[in-house]
Amino acid sequence: MLHMAKKAASGSGTIRKKTVTRNGKEYTFWEARITVGTDPGTGKQIQKSFTGKTQKEVREKMQAAAVDVNNGDYFEPSRITLKSWVEIWLKEYTGDKKYLTVKHYKAQCNSHIIPSLGAVKLSALTVPQIQAFYNRLLRDGLAPKSVRNIHGILTKCLSTAVKVGYLRTNPASQVTLPKVEKKEIHPLTDEKVKQFLQIAGEDEYEILLKVILFTGLRESEAIGLTWDCVDFHKGTLKICKQLQKRPKQDGGFTFAPLKNDKTRILKPARSVMELLERRWKEQAVQRLRVGDLWEGWQNEEERRTALVFTTMTGSNLSPQTVYNHYKKLAKQIGAPDSRVHDLRHTFAVLSLQNGDDVKTVQSALGESCCQGGKSNNRKKTRNWLSDRRLPTSCLESLQAEFDPSERCKKQCYTPQGETLRGVSWNRTPREATVSVHGIKHRLGKQLYLYVIMTSFYACGSPDTQSLRSRLQLRYRSRSTASSTAPC
Repeated sequence: MLHMAKKAASGSGTIRKKTVTRNGKEYTFWEARITVGTDPGTGKQIQKSFTGKTQKEVREKMQAAAVDVNNGDYFEPSRITLKSWVEIWLKEYTGDKKYLTVKHYKAQCNSHIIPSLGAVKLSALTVPQIQAFYNRLLRDGLAPKSVRNIHGILTKCLSTAVKVGYLRTNPASQVTLPKVEKKEIHPLTDEKVKQFLQIAGEDEYEILLKVILFTGLRESEAIGLTWDCVDFHKGTLKICKQLQKRPKQDGGFTFAPLKNDKTRILKPARSVMELLERRWKEQAVQRLRVGDLWEGWQNEEERRTALVFTTMTGSNLSPQTVYNHYKKLAKQIGAPDSRVHDLRHTFAVLSLQNGDDVKTVQSALGESCCQGGKSNNRKKTRNWLSDRRLPTSCLESLQAEFDPSERCKKQCYTPQGETLRGVSWNRTPREATVSVHGIKHRLGKQLYLYVIMTSFYACGSPDTQSLRSRLQLRYRSRSTASSTAPC
């Protein structure tokens, strides 16, 4: 009776001494083999070998592997290099990303990651190697924000390698990243805005630039705006796409989804809709003027989905052309470093000055908002406004009047004795709060600045420039106010 040889169980292994001859010279070493599993396709055993100069060395390697196999934790290291994996990842695992995102990934991989780490085996990549790579980029003059962007790409790439089984853990998750100092935004001041509006009328892109200023649209959203997204009857704009410039081989100028993929409906000021009505008529005149040279819509049906802002011959605008026109105007108003994107920042500041809350402004701008970011942005905006808008006399009078030991509730008044409706503040020995239209805010170091600023908003005066120059706030306790305030 024949007996079939039993296959070795997973985790079992053998050790033997081997002698091989290479180039006429004999080499002796020890080899251990261990069964790590079974091929599900063929049913054959999968074995792993370890070599070393001594029997003790290979036995320790084999025993460590056997423990992992028995515990179900054995991991076969990948033999491919980081370069090979990055190329696979870019081709096969970035299909859910937008065009410009993938383009950015490829540029950073080809410029930094592959030249520095591409030859390293994926399984041999270590935390110190990645840390040294980031430190070298900083020494070479790369900005901390750029290094963090590269880190984000490498982390995503290696995380996918973990998911598909090429790595056990992601070494990029353990590095120390450089601190990034956020740049201060530079919106136009009130005086610069007035100067800009005066001289913009002389530029052929006047309407486009004014629409960006008074709606906060991104430049790509503005030049990609089509007439079917403009509702003159309801006075709204539908922002659902942007116009991107791509290489000719990738399609040239192309409509693309918004940055956050969220369509938004704006209801701008009536003056903005009047500007767009003017543009509607202006575009028809341009078509008649150039005749056969017109490259845009050819009939009313095509016009419904045509671009709002075009060249004199009806073709789409180039971002570089818009940039050149704006820089010329910015130089004339004494703001040569200002960018088209700063018009968007200016819109945000103007909206906050008019009393809009941060969440409303973020929604209009199409920015994603989180609780932490919302709080930080609000504080920075208050500081920016406070440093530039508030009379020192108001601050000093408020500081002199504040007494933490006194418990009272106060209301805000204009010099004429009118109550600033919706604004009041409370103080106790433990804390101070201000209520603005029913929303209570706990105050710390920014107590005085915040109270004064919210009082400006609550006045709701259309003549804000005059208000800033003449408003002197006075605070009276509620009991006193009832007997002294005018009816």
